[in-house]
Amino acid sequence: MSIESFSLKDKVIIVTGGTGILGDAFIKGIVDAGGAVGILGRNEKVAQERADAINANGGRAIALIADVLKEEDLFAAREKVMNEFGRIDGLVNGAGGNMPGGILQPGDNIFKMSMAGMREVMDLNLWGTLMPTQVFGEVMADKQSGSIVNISSMASKRAITKVLGYSLAKSAIDCYTEWFAVEVANRYKDKIRMNAIAPGFFLTEQNRTLLTTPDGGYTERGNLVLKQTPFKRFGEPDELIGALIYLLSDASKFVTGTVINVDGGFSVCSGV
Repeated sequence: MSIESFSLKDKVIIVTGGTGILGDAFIKGIVDAGGAVGILGRNEKVAQERADAINANGGRAIALIADVLKEEDLFAAREKVMNEFGRIDGLVNGAGGNMPGGILQPGDNIFKMSMAGMREVMDLNLWGTLMPTQVFGEVMADKQSGSIVNISSMASKRAITKVLGYSLAKSAIDCYTEWFAVEVANRYKDKIRMNAIAPGFFLTEQNRTLLTTPDGGYTERGNLVLKQTPFKRFGEPDELIGALIYLLSDASKFVTGTVINVDGGFSVCSGV
C-alpha cells in the first residue's frame, strides 16, 4: 500500500456539523488530503466563511445551509453539491451533541426525567445521522462508491453519569454503524462502507464549562475524566484527522462496520 492510498484527491466529501469545532478540524483535514468538501450546518455565516477561506487558499469547498433533521434541506443541499461537483464520494456525520433536556443531574429524581428532553437528544444524534445517510448515501449507491463515517462517543462504551440521552443516542449510532455496514455490503459488496470514530474527551463549546473553570483549571468532572485517561489530557480536534482520512480513503477499503477509538486510552483504562 502506497501513501497515495490515503489521498482524497478528486473526492467530494460532505461534513454535517461542519460549522462546529470538531467539524472545522474535519473539513481542514479533508482539504489537506486533497478532497473537496461540503460544509453543512445551520450557521450560514460560519459555513460561508470557512468555505471562502478554503477556496481562497486553492482548495474546493461549498457552504451547505441545512438542518440535518429536515429532509427538504438535505435534498436541497444534495442538489447544490451535484450541481457544483457532480459527485459525492463520502459523508462525515458530524452533527450531534448534548442538550440540557438529555442530562440527569445527581440530585434529580431518576423517575421524573424529561422524556421529551431525552427524545430531543436522540433525534439530533441518531436521526441526524440516519437522514443525511439516506439522502447523500443514495448518490454513492448510484455510482457504487463511497465511504460514510459516523461519530460515536465514549458515552457508548462506559456508563458516564448525567448524559443519559447522549449515551443512548451514541449507543444507537454504534448499532446502526454495524447494521448498516452489513446491509450495504450485502447489496454493494465492498463499494459502499460505513465506519465510525469514537472520540474521547475533547473540549468543545458544549462541554467546556462542564470540564474547565473560567481561570483555565479543571472542574471536578474534568479531573475525573483526566484521571481515567492514561494520557492525562484532553484531545485536540486535529488528532481526529488521521482516523478520519484513513476511513474516508482507499487505505481502509477492506474496513467496514468498525469503530475506531481516539481517546487517549480512556476506553481501556480500569482506573487501577
